[in-house]
Amino acid sequence: MGERTSGPADGAAPGPGGFPEDWADGTRCVHAGLPEPAPGQPFLPGPVFAAPYHLDPWQGPAASPNGYGRPDNPTRRLLEAAIGELEGGDCRVFASGQAAITGLLLAVLRPGDTVLLPADGYFPVRSFATQTLAGTGVDVRFVPTAGPYPALDGVRLVLVETPANPGLDVCDIAALAERAHAAGALLAVDNTTATPLGQRPLDLGADLVVASGTKALTGHSDLLLGYVASRSAHLLETVTAWRTTTGAVPGAFDAWLAHRSLATLDLRLARQSANAEAVARLLVGRPDVTGVRWPGLPDDPAHPVASVQMRRLPGIVSFDLGDADRVARFVEASRLVAAATSFGGLHTTADRRAQWGDDTAPGFVRLSCGVEDTADLVADLTAALDAVRPA
Repeated sequence: MGERTSGPADGAAPGPGGFPEDWADGTRCVHAGLPEPAPGQPFLPGPVFAAPYHLDPWQGPAASPNGYGRPDNPTRRLLEAAIGELEGGDCRVFASGQAAITGLLLAVLRPGDTVLLPADGYFPVRSFATQTLAGTGVDVRFVPTAGPYPALDGVRLVLVETPANPGLDVCDIAALAERAHAAGALLAVDNTTATPLGQRPLDLGADLVVASGTKALTGHSDLLLGYVASRSAHLLETVTAWRTTTGAVPGAFDAWLAHRSLATLDLRLARQSANAEAVARLLVGRPDVTGVRWPGLPDDPAHPVASVQMRRLPGIVSFDLGDADRVARFVEASRLVAAATSFGGLHTTADRRAQWGDDTAPGFVRLSCGVEDTADLVADLTAALDAVRPA
């Protein structure tokens, strides 16, 4: 879980993402995907808004990387380079996280294939699998993130979400990748909760990474984004062809906003993780709060794997306040916590997942810690919980 803090060395060789191996997270985030400096030009060029582009009258689209806005956009390519550098592979961005993960599933799977999905992962993905994917003839099976995993013989794709959203269980990516490859299966990892600064699944043996960039990656609660990353040219070509055909691309301004936001990722995650640790320790000490989960707690079931696998821990804590009424009163009593879905933003938010149809308890809360001062956040949560303490 340690964060790299060393600076760049002269002549350091680039790593898998294109950076010198010893560049630390903050440096990598600030410089990810930026073009070569040119006098009179901005650090990050502004968004290019175009549907058609000028074509060479003789060579047509062969003369330029830009022909039509659906498959081609220079702003989008810069963002893809940036995320790819952080994940350690090549990247394709999508209009949302859901577009990315459903696009991956539909591009890779064929009728008769078997896919293993997390039984405790993002609820809309499970709904898509049962309502749509199974209807195409794909054999859909569910496995808890923490396992145990069945024999993988005959499985085409294993998709895991680690840490799982919203329960925060963790699986051993390297061990599962070894099992999957021995059985001839692909392994895809949903890296939304961790972000590439929390873990790099491709380094651990995964074939594909998929994530929602809407959340902690961009962190300002002002855009929708998803992406797929891989080191396999064949897999990436398959995903790219699907995206081009379906048109599930983000707009140029959203791509530019996302790239701009990456520069502060290291700083935001550091504060969010520190806040999550303080909040988790507060909650486990209260008898009126149950089911506290955060992988950084020594007694958390996910801690043994997370402490080895993850470079830093997420700013999310989950817990149970008993019922929906108490959750509503808790949020209302707080001055800093907003009721909102999604997570990873600058502001601390609480989401009662059961209200969306997720199969969680009525009082289950996913708390996304923002970047507020830690002492202020702990004091506010303490006061709000005291205000709604059961008789």
